[in-house]
Amino acid sequence: MLKKFRSRMNNWITNNMELPADVMMDLPRITMIGQIHIYIENHRGLLTFTDKEIRLLLKQGQLLVKGESFVIRTILPEEILLEGKISQVMYLEE
Repeated sequence: MLKKFRSRMNNWITNNMELPADVMMDLPRITMIGQIHIYIENHRGLLTFTDKEIRLLLKQGQLLVKGESFVIRTILPEEILLEGKISQVMYLEE
């Protein structure tokens, strides 16, 4: 019951105060530049990384990015900048 109330309150605050949903609801913010860069904010950690795949933990589920020639250009506790040829971005449910 408390989770539903908190979720409704966050939605109300987001809608009525015009705050970004990614900030209030702890959602990932994903910015892509063509197929060569992807910048992901608000992730919970790096689960796997190869030159063809990266998997990140999110608050709800995981994010899977597939492609080739991946290189991590920047990694911070909640942000990551990935470079390479991106072919797929998928949300995975828990």
